Amino acid sequence: MTLAKAARIYQQVAKGIVISAEARINDRIRVPEVRLIGFDGDQVGVVSIDTALQMADEVGLDLVEISPDAQPPVCKIMDFGKYKYEIAQKAREARANQTHIVVKEMRLRPKIEPHDYETKKSHVERFLKGGDKVKVTIQFRGREQAKPEIGYRLLMKMAAELGDNCIVEFAPKQEGRNMSMVLGPTVKKGSIVKPKQEKVEKPAKASKKVANETSEEVSPVVEAAAE
Repeated sequence: MTLAKAARIYQQVAKGIVISAEARINDRIRVPEVRLIGFDGDQVGVVSIDTALQMADEVGLDLVEISPDAQPPVCKIMDFGKYKYEIAQKAREARANQTHIVVKEMRLRPKIEPHDYETKKSHVERFLKGGDKVKVTIQFRGREQAKPEIGYRLLMKMAAELGDNCIVEFAPKQEGRNMSMVLGPTVKKGSIVKPKQEKVEKPAKASKKVANETSEEVSPVVEAAAE
């Protein structure tokens, strides 16, 4: 291995580039000598495998083969168990931060009634504001297939009326008896913040103790009136 290649490997390790979790460690490394990197990132150089294992054992860490294809293989002294835990933790955090964009579908007919059109358009707008994509499909039947321009104008009308709430990701395209258009949201799904609902405080109920004290104060007056 050239010095330039070795230097690149050392730089990659220093920057924390991911090492395969299936790397060979400790006595599974079956080579006579390795190019060793210390636990603090220092370049130890080429040493025998026994020397490398002994140095790892002295600090209570593992000897991990990080570049098996190099000549000789490059190994580093590290806590392999801790390393695998950190990699798994980062993978879980990455999955948790992923946003799943759902593609909704809205079906229309070329001769849709104005009221039904407005209702379906409001549904599409709600999906887009929620961060989802929407596939709007025009379904042609019978003689309607002879006039695809009606469906095209209807799709473009909806895209224009939705305005700043959508992006036309796929222009209207006819496939068989259907013509479809895909609209994308202008906001990211993970960036949508739901408004907080203000709690309405209920008036406090009078305690039984206050009610009893009031009755005690009134009762002598009632008895005096009776006399």
